[in-house]
Amino acid sequence: MRSTGLFCLVVNIYCLHLIRATELTFELPDNEKQCFYEEIDKGVKFTLDFQVITGGHFDVDCILTDPNEHVLYQEKKKQYDSFTHTADIKGVYKFCFSNEFSTFSHKTVYFDFQAGDDPPIVPEMLNRVTALTQMESACVTIHEALKTISDSQTHYRLREAQDRIRAEEIHDRVTYWSIGETIILFVVSISQVVMLRSFFTDKKASLGVST
Repeated sequence: MRSTGLFCLVVNIYCLHLIRATELTFELPDNEKQCFYEEIDKGVKFTLDFQVITGGHFDVDCILTDPNEHVLYQEKKKQYDSFTHTADIKGVYKFCFSNEFSTFSHKTVYFDFQAGDDPPIVPEMLNRVTALTQMESACVTIHEALKTISDSQTHYRLREAQDRIRAEEIHDRVTYWSIGETIILFVVSISQVVMLRSFFTDKKASLGVST
């Protein structure tokens, strides 16, 4: 049983490396636009997932076009989204992320672009009539579980990074606000002391003149 599990794990790891996918986290400065390109065959299904991790209001413009420059997807100031489409023609598809509407906020953007279906665990599964063996069924189950675990890990990593950045921003704001209040407190205290001393100084001066 242990050897069966080990075999299925090796097969699944190999198949995960065969999946045609692009996963990237990149910096998007203010007033800039970055584009990415992917060549896709006709009839191939592809999916684009993206999410803004840091910067400003966590929003970005996104547009995806086909080889003929026809717009397939376009959204403005989105924090995250997912788009799935089947290629009508063969060629290079382009998707761009724009931060041109922002004048000072840098963004950190994550995207996952997947094209095509996962290769079968067992090549003979496509043309097979008989039921799967116990080992093949175990491989398919483990493969689906690994895909779910990988997607969950990516999701939680993004949430953790986003929450950590927000916590650091709140910490910095609280720190700066505390420093500002401390400075204001010292200024007010010194001003009150100087004002009180000026009252007594004026009184002594007036008494000296009267005598």
